[in-house]
Amino acid sequence: MLTLNLIREKREFIIERLKIKNFDAEEIVDRVLALDASRREIQIKTDSLQAEMNRISKQIGVLLKENRKEEAEAAREATYSLKDEIKALQDKAVPVEEELRNEIIRLPNLPHDLVVPGHGAEDNVIVRQGGKTPELTTNALPHWDLIKKYDIIDFELGIKLTGAGFPVYKGKGARLERALISFFLDEGVRAGYTEMMPPVLVNEDSGFGTGQLPDKEGQMYHVGIDNFYLIPTAEVPVTNIYRDMILGSDQLPIKNIAYTPCFRREAGSWGAHVRGLNRLHQFDKVEIVQITHPDHSYESLDEMVSHVESLVKALEVPYRIVRLCGADISFTSAMTYDFEVWSAAQKRWLEVSSVSNFESFQANRLKCRFREKGDKQSRLVHTLNGSALALPRIVAAILENNQEEKGIKMPAVLVPYTGFDYIS
Repeated sequence: MLTLNLIREKREFIIERLKIKNFDAEEIVDRVLALDASRREIQIKTDSLQAEMNRISKQIGVLLKENRKEEAEAAREATYSLKDEIKALQDKAVPVEEELRNEIIRLPNLPHDLVVPGHGAEDNVIVRQGGKTPELTTNALPHWDLIKKYDIIDFELGIKLTGAGFPVYKGKGARLERALISFFLDEGVRAGYTEMMPPVLVNEDSGFGTGQLPDKEGQMYHVGIDNFYLIPTAEVPVTNIYRDMILGSDQLPIKNIAYTPCFRREAGSWGAHVRGLNRLHQFDKVEIVQITHPDHSYESLDEMVSHVESLVKALEVPYRIVRLCGADISFTSAMTYDFEVWSAAQKRWLEVSSVSNFESFQANRLKCRFREKGDKQSRLVHTLNGSALALPRIVAAILENNQEEKGIKMPAVLVPYTGFDYIS
């Protein structure tokens, strides 16, 4: 979330920058400033009364030593009255502070200067493209038909076990899924990331820390009896490892990678355009997370983009990298690059990764700070994460783009992991 000092000092700047995200912040910002003024006024009164009470309390001891008991008793009575006033002010401050916090968390993160205004995906900026678009035969099949033909993923069995959007991977389909996970993890470790294996259930504090709560509560599966949430991405537990921590600057950057299943309700998002593997309620993903020094976070973002690009290149799928416009960027992000791969049978681009810099927005919610050696003051870190990669649409692209008469050819880099060259 935005810091209160920033809102106090840069009201007009915040309002103007958030227009890039098509967000009208003026009413909320002014409400925050009014609540902050009330809170500070209460605090000044409380501090003044506390100082007066401390002064009188010191006098009581002097009066008793001088055997001026009546005056000491009168002073003691005065402290009781002051305590009541202080308690009343503290009680008054609680709802003000709660409302102030609730208003601040309604404000999205400020977009980076490179983020352009826009109204939707059509306004995103294509940064670069790569890979060769395959030439398929006229009888080429979309992946939802290929998986039936080769019996590698079973949607009907998933419906029997759970419901729509929870497929069962079978045989070579399961081995391909496992191969991709292992390949992505191995490449991440080679790039200097430390592998983590976090829980897939998180508490409310973790959901709040990375910005999923309260913004995306309706998109998360909730385990009501324990008040836990199934994670929508490994970003949530991995980033929250550093919640309520003050790190040393020599510990930065911290680079973690994790594989987890991910769970998303995706309410209201079903239709022909999300057929097959294009959108699921449960899917596998490998996530990279960095906790960085603020001065170097955009270097880290470029490094993460390069890492994800190396993965899609290795898989030999046509891809493009787009920088999201203000309308498409998330509530919490300052800048996001999406990776899309070309689905030859569907003849459209499929998003397989988002790589984002949240600057200090998540860190402020997480209370994750760092301190330079020798400094007394701590500062907020910057947090970043990216999919490296999300599997369903990568699988869809591999199946569709590599279909031949003989079967579906595996990218060469995966063969040591799958143990086979073709799905046939």
